[in-house]
Amino acid sequence: MRKMFSAFLKTDKESMKKKNEAQENEEVVKDNIATEETEANETTEAQNEEEIEEPIELTAEEKLTIEVAEAKDKYLRLYSEFENFRRRNAKEKIDLIKTASQDLMADLIPTIDDFERAQQANQKQEDIEVIKEGFELIQKKLLKTLEAKGLKLMKTEKGTDFDPELHEAVTQFPVDDDKLKGKIIDTVEKGYFLGEKVVRFAKVVIGA
Repeated sequence: MRKMFSAFLKTDKESMKKKNEAQENEEVVKDNIATEETEANETTEAQNEEEIEEPIELTAEEKLTIEVAEAKDKYLRLYSEFENFRRRNAKEKIDLIKTASQDLMADLIPTIDDFERAQQANQKQEDIEVIKEGFELIQKKLLKTLEAKGLKLMKTEKGTDFDPELHEAVTQFPVDDDKLKGKIIDTVEKGYFLGEKVVRFAKVVIGA
């Protein structure tokens, strides 16, 4: 009876030992599996991060589309800037012309005043020499004002060479002096420069 009981205890101990070993093995396996899953997850996350960090490769068509859009945007900006410049420049030219005329008119007003005063004075003036002197003074003042604005009288004295770039021959007149043939012998209408540009050609008579 004791032998049977001892055998039973022995068998039970061995069974418990095997069961404990089995449980330990199972835990080891679980730990290994958990470790492998963790490592796999870490590897997957690392790969995902690498995939996110890697730049997206564009196709040739996509690159061309982006370049065209950028070029179009640049063109529109330049066109807008040019239009603004053109309008501003046109406005400045108009303002300059208006300002130039305004300055000239302002400088001529005193001469107009002189003409009005001369007309009033001449109504009672009987001395013709005084009237002539008054108009000569007004003429000189007018010419001086215009010269200050760049107007210059063209020289067409008798004996001056005829220049078709400056003079307009209205007629020819026979002359006895051969030196005057083909040259200016009289001025019908004076010519003027504005700066270096001819604003009115001189009408002259040419010796023949």
